[in-house]
Amino acid sequence: MLEVPYALRERLLAWYDQHRRDLPWRTSGGGEPDPYRVWLSEVMLQQTRVETVKPYFERWLERFPTLEALAEAPLEEVLKAWEGLGYYSRARNFHRAVREVAERYGGTVPDDAEALRALPGVGRYTAGAVASIAFGREA
Repeated sequence: MLEVPYALRERLLAWYDQHRRDLPWRTSGGGEPDPYRVWLSEVMLQQTRVETVKPYFERWLERFPTLEALAEAPLEEVLKAWEGLGYYSRARNFHRAVREVAERYGGTVPDDAEALRALPGVGRYTAGAVASIAFGREA
């Protein structure tokens, strides 16, 4: 793993604190990130711009506010909600992976990158991002 010098790390974190964007999948007010929301955002943001994803993300959560709600939904409904974002394999894989999390992990998103990578459609980057952002784990 690449070692980042302490001073550089501190400067980057300070820059982020000053310039971060207010995004709906991040928490405000010091709350903990919701792993489902973080994972959803990572999937939606694959090959899609942030400004394009924002309204889809909000509408998605109105229809599927929890991992359990998505796991119980039929695929046709999931694809309809994804309509307009393209790359429908992302929606299919996300739905399959969420169902697996519901069955295998009791609806709790795994907190380590290795377990996440074992899920359908979850690659190294997405697994690392979810483990890091949602759980504060090194990826």
